[in-house]
Amino acid sequence: MLATGANAPAATTRARPYGRPVVPGNSFRRSADGHATIHAGRPAPLRQYKAPAPDKVLQAFNTWAFKREQPDTPQAMLQAVAEAVHGMRPVPFVLYWGKGPRRSLAEPDTACLDYLASLAARVGQVYEPGAAFKLIFTDTHAALNGHAPDAMGDYFAAVEGAARARGFDGCWLGELVFAAEAAGAIDLDDEPVSEKVLAKLGACAAKWFRGEGTPEEGAARYLQMNMIEKRAVQFAFPRSIFVTFNGSDYRCLFPECMPIFYMYSLRRGTAVKPWFLPAAQASSGELPAVPAPALAE
Repeated sequence: MLATGANAPAATTRARPYGRPVVPGNSFRRSADGHATIHAGRPAPLRQYKAPAPDKVLQAFNTWAFKREQPDTPQAMLQAVAEAVHGMRPVPFVLYWGKGPRRSLAEPDTACLDYLASLAARVGQVYEPGAAFKLIFTDTHAALNGHAPDAMGDYFAAVEGAARARGFDGCWLGELVFAAEAAGAIDLDDEPVSEKVLAKLGACAAKWFRGEGTPEEGAARYLQMNMIEKRAVQFAFPRSIFVTFNGSDYRCLFPECMPIFYMYSLRRGTAVKPWFLPAAQASSGELPAVPAPALAE
């Protein structure tokens, strides 16, 4: 088509090569019969955390500092936030990460990841569990566009490493489709696609498609794939918010029952996808505001 806030880590035990583990913070003393016992002291009182209202959490990221247009289902987005707050879980976001000409991590990629991290930090300022991002690497689209498997693997692995360093998680779109098909979750009763969307996909294919057949055939296959993949994403992440760097013109390609957050990609005013950019272009002031169409996502 086209996976943050993090709690402080809990205390862990340090295992010895032999014998029982050493528990940090505890002291040992002798009982009356001479055996060692653990004295942990008084238990620390549990801190009471009062979560903010879901609309306050929503307001933390649903601002023009991040969004390129208004959500088309604001109540569904608020519901996703409310469910996270009710369960004291991070607000869940998922987004596609595509493959362009580069096979290695570069400045545009890290700039985009840092921008996502700034959104997560904004959420964390008002809601302690913060936000969680899941990057969905679109291996299916990369294969359609003629990218070699090793180049695809190198690039996605590099991006995933940088994403994990920022507390994000990742998965591959092909794996989601396989799981959804195995569960019988793919319903191919599709809604009609407008001629405008078809024309945009065709223009994108003429620019990025390097697979088998004509660009028009590539665009048709891409559209067919999206109808399956958006259902697989919805099956895997039914309570998440779907983030896209595209605009609402492509709404038919996104999961039907998930709230969509239309977001800038690198900074406010810029929505071009980072994987399309040359290695050092993210810091320049000449980035196009309108993203390339969706075929390479």
